Amino acid sequence: METIKLELDEKKHGAFNLYVDGKKLGEMTVSLKPDLLTVYHTGVEPEAEGKGYAKKLLEEMVSYVRANNLMVLPLCPYVHAQFKRHPDEYQDIWKK
Repeated sequence: METIKLELDEKKHGAFNLYVDGKKLGEMTVSLKPDLLTVYHTGVEPEAEGKGYAKKLLEEMVSYVRANNLMVLPLCPYVHAQFKRHPDEYQDIWKK
């Protein structure tokens, strides 16, 4: 079973980390400001590719952003591509 945790340092830089059975298999690197979450990179370990983990990280990030009334600056190519592919789904949180 996978779990996703938002882990940040004192400067509010960090990642949504995805763990499977205690092993980190994916991450979405982010930084937080009072009204903005910037996404820099999404990555999944090679052995975990093709299991939908990047999408789960995206869904967790979107839930967090909506719950905290933030906007998203998608610098990560994966997140930006998803926002462009599904603009209606993300228009409320997409800082263009």
